[in-house]
Amino acid sequence: MSIDYQQLKNWKIPPEETTYAAKDSILYALALGLGADPTDVTQLPFVYEEGLKALPTMPLTLAYPGFWLKDPVTGVDWQQTLHGEQSIEIHAPFPAAGTVVGKIWVEEILDKGPQKGALVYARASLSDKASGELLCSLAATMFCRADGGFGGPAGPVKEVHRIPERAADESCDVPTLPRSALLYRLTGDANPLHADPSIARKAGFERPILHGLCTFGVAGHALLRTLCDYEPSRMRRMEARFSAPVYPGETIRTEVWRETKGRASFRCRAVERDLVVLNNGLFEYD
Repeated sequence: MSIDYQQLKNWKIPPEETTYAAKDSILYALALGLGADPTDVTQLPFVYEEGLKALPTMPLTLAYPGFWLKDPVTGVDWQQTLHGEQSIEIHAPFPAAGTVVGKIWVEEILDKGPQKGALVYARASLSDKASGELLCSLAATMFCRADGGFGGPAGPVKEVHRIPERAADESCDVPTLPRSALLYRLTGDANPLHADPSIARKAGFERPILHGLCTFGVAGHALLRTLCDYEPSRMRRMEARFSAPVYPGETIRTEVWRETKGRASFRCRAVERDLVVLNNGLFEYD
């Protein structure tokens, strides 16, 4: 089975609703490494119910219909699919508990040819159920390695943000735990690739890997600390390209380039392997 361009482009994905509590916001923060130092009062508002705040990347875990590309209707060989890019744009402060409604739709599918695969561009919105207020907009690019040659349009491919060609202005190291992927899967992504060593080996990895969105969240944590003094209401936009997986237990170093006011570039390395794992990062803030 191959991708049917019109069918996938116009596929109606039902809205998803999620009610979450304070403990869910705390779990998400703990999975990203906050609270590693229990005496660090700057991180306490994210891991303690008194005055609790949600991390601004937490919407990535909520009101999502799961791995929807796995549905046979899509025509996608889901086992050969990689998360290529992710962005989040914040429109309103995200509450630490509540009920949200998520909507997702396919924006475009590009055919790069039989040897180069296909790109699926998807967009999503997350709104507060009670007020209807739009909280954030999300966009993701999925790289479908085995699905090129279906006869769809070849471009144009979305341009990525360019990192300055100079040394970073500063960096922030956030260690992950050997059990980080096991913690993060409790936020909703139960893909066995992140838990079962035998499945990880079948996929070509020496052991289970960290979720890409966990790496993205760790970068968001580092940027919130470095550029926003841990004030989540200051974050406006974050985007990056996934370039390599992280193994739980590695340290993620976020390198930051301050550009114009309220705008910075970033990329992330797995320190132990000196390997870039997130690239072409853009962060906008107040």
